[in-house]
Amino acid sequence: MGNPTDKSLRQQLIFISVLLMLAALFSSRAVLTIGTIAFLVFTCLHKDFFKQLLVFVKNPLLSGIALLFLIFLISGLWSEDHAYWMRSLRIKLPLLLFPFAFAGNWRLTKRQWELIAWWFVVLIAAGCCWSVIQYLSDIKQINTSYLRAKAIPTPLENDHIRFSLLVCVAIMACVMLWVQNISKKIRIVLAVIAIFFIAYLHLLSARTGLLGFYIFLLCGLVYLIMRAKNRKLTVVVCAIALLLPVAAWFLLPTFKNRVLYMRYDFSYIKEQTYLPGSNDGSRLVSLKAGWEVMKENPLGVGGGDVVNETLQWYTRHEPRMLSTGLYPSSEWLMYGVAAGWIGFVLFTIVMFIPFFERTRSQFFWVTLNLVMAFSFLFDIGLEVQFGVFIYAFVVLWWWKWLDREKELKT
Repeated sequence: MGNPTDKSLRQQLIFISVLLMLAALFSSRAVLTIGTIAFLVFTCLHKDFFKQLLVFVKNPLLSGIALLFLIFLISGLWSEDHAYWMRSLRIKLPLLLFPFAFAGNWRLTKRQWELIAWWFVVLIAAGCCWSVIQYLSDIKQINTSYLRAKAIPTPLENDHIRFSLLVCVAIMACVMLWVQNISKKIRIVLAVIAIFFIAYLHLLSARTGLLGFYIFLLCGLVYLIMRAKNRKLTVVVCAIALLLPVAAWFLLPTFKNRVLYMRYDFSYIKEQTYLPGSNDGSRLVSLKAGWEVMKENPLGVGGGDVVNETLQWYTRHEPRMLSTGLYPSSEWLMYGVAAGWIGFVLFTIVMFIPFFERTRSQFFWVTLNLVMAFSFLFDIGLEVQFGVFIYAFVVLWWWKWLDREKELKT
């Protein structure tokens, strides 16, 4: 792949493999695996392999993401449950492979990056429409289910947490495309799609995506205030931030019932009473379990024994939690339990590294990584295939898209 024709062909193949991976995310795990393998082949197998390896090692962002895989790899050396350890490594493998793939000197054109963003937005919109249809087919039953911590069926095999995070990212992509386009017609289309996504997030009421959106909205408000160049837009954003949850309370039964359930659940947490089957109550107990196990094992229990050690803590302190089999509900604690305080600190460092990376659009880059880091605070997205793919691919996709270097012209 040394001549211009080869490079052009490779560029097209990389572009197609990215589109395939995004489509497969909503259709088939098998196709997602095939698309990922194709992407890795097109980006990694070439004569400059060792130069790419050097870039991978030297770049803090790339090596930092890969470190999330290596922590679990090394901690497995003192694990007893090797079967779980190997399963965990298999799930986390993209954390090692994607950074190496994106370390390559390959580049796409500005139009190709925008087409990828549009493809992503269209796929998310289609997923939201499918989910809304499921809701409309049984409105009464689904509204009632929100009083029992249930949610509307979603794509990604009904993983509403990860899907809500993707919807939040899609809103950010819409805004970024809106900023980059001067066509009024395109801007109107993007605005309509973004409004639809915002309404859907409130209808779904999955906290990861919904709070991620409000983080993005708050960051946008701070950015506008600091620039102080468009006072009218600043007022509009501020009004939206204040009125959206109020409007959702009165217009969307799912949002209202979710809030009512959270208040009911919180009453037991406040009284320090565990309610079997509760959502937030179980999550809080799991966080306490993870924290206590980490304190008892400052060097960690090993990547393969996180679940077993957590279940043993439940056995000693809260046997009713055994039926949930719930992990410590935070990636910080997952890494802390696996590799001790060193793992906890290293995970924190990795989450901070992106904020020191300079891109062409620092606002969108910072807010994206802020949302991603927040999603791990009370969730274990890196313990499931969809979560690992979303984090590794989306962050590195945006890093390459927003590269400070000049884009290809054709």
